[in-house]
Amino acid sequence: MPSIDSLIAMLDLENIEMNLFRGHSTIAGWKRVFGGQVIGQALVAAARTVEDRQAHSLHGYFLLPGDPSVPIVYEVDRIRDGKSFTTRRVVAIQHGRAIFSMGVSFQREEAGLEHQIKMPDVPPPEELPSEAELKERFFESAPEPVRRFWERERPIELRPTSLTHYMPRKPSEPVRHAWIRANGPLPDDQALHRCVLAYASDTLILDTALVAHGRSVFDADIQGASLDHAMWFHHPFRADEWLLYSQDSPSSSSARGFNRGSIFTRDGLLVASVAQEGLIRLREEAEA
Repeated sequence: MPSIDSLIAMLDLENIEMNLFRGHSTIAGWKRVFGGQVIGQALVAAARTVEDRQAHSLHGYFLLPGDPSVPIVYEVDRIRDGKSFTTRRVVAIQHGRAIFSMGVSFQREEAGLEHQIKMPDVPPPEELPSEAELKERFFESAPEPVRRFWERERPIELRPTSLTHYMPRKPSEPVRHAWIRANGPLPDDQALHRCVLAYASDTLILDTALVAHGRSVFDADIQGASLDHAMWFHHPFRADEWLLYSQDSPSSSSARGFNRGSIFTRDGLLVASVAQEGLIRLREEAEA
């Protein structure tokens, strides 16, 4: 299947009992389940138990690596159904153990005061090389882990505004920008668009903290893994249209890197914010 169809199928969870859903890893080529998949599927499970309101925030913790060879069971706890807000807790289970837990809050549409930060001034996606051009022009001689990453078919198209992080590196300001979108059309379902963006939000962000050290998650001596993930949705959007994912890393310490992301539409509307802390451990320290 084309990768976008594979992503839609992966997010279409099977309802096996009230508050119980089952998901599969339909996108092959990963040794462990991609964190964005678990976030997206957990959000689908929560949304299937809510009516007439959209998710506005989620907060999740990665507990164990996921096994892509077996299904994931999602158990939803209907914590609260209020007049304006609805709260759900989701636990993802494999082999009888929790691998991920997430709280999600939903809200009825409501008007109120508005302001936002300004979108960074970056080149539009049409002025940047496509993934096919990146593979042909830049990554043929890149290190093998970088080349494998860009050769893998993904449901989300990426167009970084700079390629310096993938080439011979030196420490620099931990700020990165990339245009992202689903690589095919999606149905007119805002809940699905939020789940697709939740899936995509785990892409690239862990690596941002390593930019300050001239390092990358592709380095053999870096042990990297997402530890937690939070996301806030501010406005409706389409995940199959170009969105700018602007990332920075305010701090790293204790083998952890803290990263933030702001996601804008082409016309500068801030539609979502992301925060994630990840493990960025030097393997030689882990073995000591």
